[in-house]
Amino acid sequence: MKKLRIDEGLRPTLLAALAMVAMVGTATTAAAQNYPITPQQRATAQQTAQAGIPVGELTPNAPDEYTVKPRDTLWAISRLYLRSPWRWPELWGMNISDISNPHRIYPGQVLYLDKTGGRARLSTRRGGAGAPEGTIKLSPRTRYESLGDMALPTLNPSLIEPFLTEPIVVDEQTLLTAPRIVAGNDSRVLLARGDRAYARGDKNSPLVEAPGPIKTFRVFRDATPLKDPGTGEILGYEAQYVGKATLQRGESTAEDEVDGKQVVNVVPATIDIVAAREEIRAGDRLLPEPPRQLLSYAPHAPADPVVDGRIVSVYGSAVEFAAQNQVVAINKGTRDGIENGDVLAILKNGETIVDKTGGGKDTLKLPNERIGLLMVFRPFEKVSYALVLEISDAPRPGDRLVNP
Repeated sequence: MKKLRIDEGLRPTLLAALAMVAMVGTATTAAAQNYPITPQQRATAQQTAQAGIPVGELTPNAPDEYTVKPRDTLWAISRLYLRSPWRWPELWGMNISDISNPHRIYPGQVLYLDKTGGRARLSTRRGGAGAPEGTIKLSPRTRYESLGDMALPTLNPSLIEPFLTEPIVVDEQTLLTAPRIVAGNDSRVLLARGDRAYARGDKNSPLVEAPGPIKTFRVFRDATPLKDPGTGEILGYEAQYVGKATLQRGESTAEDEVDGKQVVNVVPATIDIVAAREEIRAGDRLLPEPPRQLLSYAPHAPADPVVDGRIVSVYGSAVEFAAQNQVVAINKGTRDGIENGDVLAILKNGETIVDKTGGGKDTLKLPNERIGLLMVFRPFEKVSYALVLEISDAPRPGDRLVNP
């Protein structure tokens, strides 16, 4: 990794230039990532920059001064200052004159909170964003920093990176027509990394080679139907990721002579297993490796002012309750206007009880109680994966989701 030499006296003007540097959200932390700021977020930030926000919207313990640490996330810092952490554009809107892109927050930066006149503003200059330029005297000095680890991610990337390439939601037809592994080399039943195997496609779509680089597939098995808890609709099929394979040779045919007759046999495609989460076997399905995408996971309220959703399932085998930082599937997707970064409140579904305290047997429905927040990071058409950000009680499938 190359090093960047930064003169502290020039650092404020370098922040805009460093907006070109980031980490890849869909790959490893060593690759490049782009965190765009949307026109709506910038408009909110500009409006807040002029007036600040009411002091009452700050958290009770919002610090007057905070130094950004290497392991911080934008979500964590937002929670430190705001009662509603998904309103991060307002947090950095208070400082838009110093930080043109609120995704560009770096370790070592000091944030100062100004609460004069009943309004709150945040600045990287002591005394507030409106302080005179000569308030602080900066002495130029040199420091060396690694570009790969500078910009803070919105969330801890290790929590969601595996879900950007591993589990997948498909429709039933896509899964049924996907190429399948039919055998292992040397009669192997269970396959691991480095093994050779054979596969074939649907009769109407054989697995053949195409011009260009070697084709890579992800290997899936045991597609589980995701059913809407309210309507019973099958929203899609969640396929379990078990590994990765590359296509070495496509399907073909060969003629053999059997009992004096010419017989045409199908020769399956040849694949090599290049990664294995667990043992791979015949019957597992192959789906093309999707292109990497540069995504923003900046938390925000959904565009739809009235969201009424449900948790469909908790990701993992036989898991009923979700914990903090765990992934769940929800029954809202792109057809409902859901997008990356949408934050939803989790409501615990109130129990139905029989009231015997008044001498009768009245049926009562206890109210739904808010128990946490989650954030969508991978939407499909009818279903989305979301990360549980914070909870006061364990969410479970069937719990409701509403605007935060």
